[in-house]
Amino acid sequence: MRRLYRKICIIAMCMVIITGANGCTIPYSADQPAESETVAEDTETTTEITEAVTETTEETSETKTDFQTADELVIAPYDGEAFVQLNDNVPEFTEDEKRSTEAFENYSELDSLGRCGAAFANICKEIMPTEERGEIGDVRPSGWHVVKYPDLIEDNYLYNRSHLIAFSLAGENANEKNLITGTRYLNQETMQIFELKVLDYVRSTDNHVLYRVTPVFEGDNLVATGVQMEAWSVEDKGEGICFNVFCYNVQPGIEIDYVTGDSSVSEESKDTAKESGETIEEKGETKESEAEDSSVILIGADTESTTEANSETKTVVSGEDEERTYILNTNSKKIHLPTCSSVNDMAEKNKQECESSISELKKKGYEPCGRCLAEYR
Repeated sequence: MRRLYRKICIIAMCMVIITGANGCTIPYSADQPAESETVAEDTETTTEITEAVTETTEETSETKTDFQTADELVIAPYDGEAFVQLNDNVPEFTEDEKRSTEAFENYSELDSLGRCGAAFANICKEIMPTEERGEIGDVRPSGWHVVKYPDLIEDNYLYNRSHLIAFSLAGENANEKNLITGTRYLNQETMQIFELKVLDYVRSTDNHVLYRVTPVFEGDNLVATGVQMEAWSVEDKGEGICFNVFCYNVQPGIEIDYVTGDSSVSEESKDTAKESGETIEEKGETKESEAEDSSVILIGADTESTTEANSETKTVVSGEDEERTYILNTNSKKIHLPTCSSVNDMAEKNKQECESSISELKKKGYEPCGRCLAEYR
């Protein structure tokens, strides 16, 4: 019995020791954080990482926009030249793109500010228009204003609804993804030079031309600083058409606020007018309904012929040295054919008829009109 009693006591003591060990509390050490604090820190770290990832994602999203920013191109400030060559005038298409003879058109989605992005197409007769262009007056590109400067601009209006890819090349009419706020100078004097080259080449060869036009916006500006135009003739590997240029969205004599699209007569124009004793009528904002459709058909919708003006030019004018009747705009220093539609828009005080040759008039500082005498520019 005594032995049995001792065994029972030993067993009872062991059970007490075991129970006490299971119920004890480990003293808190300053070197070892409590479990709740560890969880809190882990949660905090996770939150910081999530926020960092979110910020990085937002930055990446902002960087990858459909439009090209001025920071991505090294472009000299406008100094009077309508355009400059980029990358030694060689377009930056991939080798696979340069071999493609598949017809296509791609237009970037508008960004959060309503701005156009790059327009990319493989120009060929297959996508050229088969009917006349319709109205585009309902489209209001970013930065759009209807404003006239009758003493400085031949057909009055500063801005055109400028097609990135000309209607005559791809048949796109009132496509908001293909229309930007462009000056008359950009639309009808500069871009037209390159559009005509591509149009004439495709019509005469039936080949394909890779063609990309990218509006370049600086920061959050609503009006593009200009457009990059790239083209490459596919079948002859760039022998017929090859260019990469930046065309400035400017209007001589006018200062433009590219942030909003507001504009004013430049101080230089005011000084010049003052010296000659003339006055320049300040801009006049016009109601949309009163304004003409300022985006004129530059090259013509008919795929079998160029514009009426250019057709007249080719049948009447045989060379720069031929003397004939021209109408001069003494203010803008432009040479026109008497049949040019710009003559009707010209202020009478700036209109001068003369018998001369284009080569002689060029020596006097005049330039051929981009509409009726484009081939002599």
